[in-house]
Amino acid sequence: MTEAEIIERLRSVGWRGDALPPGELRLARVVAQHRAGYELHDGVALFGAQPAGHFLKRGLDPTERPAVGDFVELEPGSPPHIVKVLPRRTVLSRAAAGERYERQIIATNIDYVLVLTGLDGDFNPARIERYLSLTEDSGAQPVVLLSKLDTREDADTLVASLRSRLPAGTPIHAVNGKDPASVAELTRYLQPGDSAVLVGSSGAGKSTLTNTLLGTERMATGEVRSHDSRGRHTTTHRALLQLPSGGCLIDTPGMRELKLTGEENLDLFADIDALAERCRFADCGHGSEPGCAVQAGLDSGDLSAERWRNYLKLRDEREEQAATLEARLRRQRGGRPSTKPHGHRGTRDKE
Repeated sequence: MTEAEIIERLRSVGWRGDALPPGELRLARVVAQHRAGYELHDGVALFGAQPAGHFLKRGLDPTERPAVGDFVELEPGSPPHIVKVLPRRTVLSRAAAGERYERQIIATNIDYVLVLTGLDGDFNPARIERYLSLTEDSGAQPVVLLSKLDTREDADTLVASLRSRLPAGTPIHAVNGKDPASVAELTRYLQPGDSAVLVGSSGAGKSTLTNTLLGTERMATGEVRSHDSRGRHTTTHRALLQLPSGGCLIDTPGMRELKLTGEENLDLFADIDALAERCRFADCGHGSEPGCAVQAGLDSGDLSAERWRNYLKLRDEREEQAATLEARLRRQRGGRPSTKPHGHRGTRDKE
């Protein structure tokens, strides 16, 4: 098989390159991970594989192991063994749950992060902002999807209020996940070669939307609780699916905890930073200080109290996570301080 034929085959599972890496090893994409190993697809067939021994070493950073969305090189065998993860062009990750700092990869080599929230009791702008904060450094474009359009008569009002809260240009689509005509506009993000990851809480309608995009009832769906519109985890693991539109969709289980990694810029709140720049004092605590532009914005209604509280919550969490990450890296360096700045903005200085 020629290189051009292999590339064409791999494009059906999201390959973006115009050339293959040097060598004769077989290439495939990780489409699912299980306790017993990995599922891969080479553009022709789905098959199982095992990680090579160096991926199983104790103390290895989990982000160095194969993840859903990765393109990998394989050595032949029964089953084949993953020997190398190719460079990732984009990575969506979060801090893993628990006291110990670890980064958990959600998906790699994606073009879009589809953030799904129901227009029922699941609707929560603060949670949407948290998702968007996590996508900032991923390299992928966030797209906000509001499902269950058929359940709300005031959907236009909710969309307008959310649009005023998010950065200009953030795509927002309100859809009925059960209606193929309603979700048809989403295929613009799922064209041949495109890869998207679908994230959201349990009960938001991820599996329903996925089934509609697939054109078949492949993913299990479940009822949601009436008091909070949450559901059980009908999706139990991340899985990459090939869609009739030609793109690839990574469906994920509902996420109960979305911890920041500590390296977010929080560009989502650039308007608040700009407002704070107008404070009279450089060390303004944005409380009762005279000349506080933030308090003036809160008093005038230009800045909502809810959004300000969410910004403070995310900022404080980011700083805490950044300190935890720095402490971990310092231990790994034998106590030496970091030589490069964190990814987030530091304290503002004024002349």
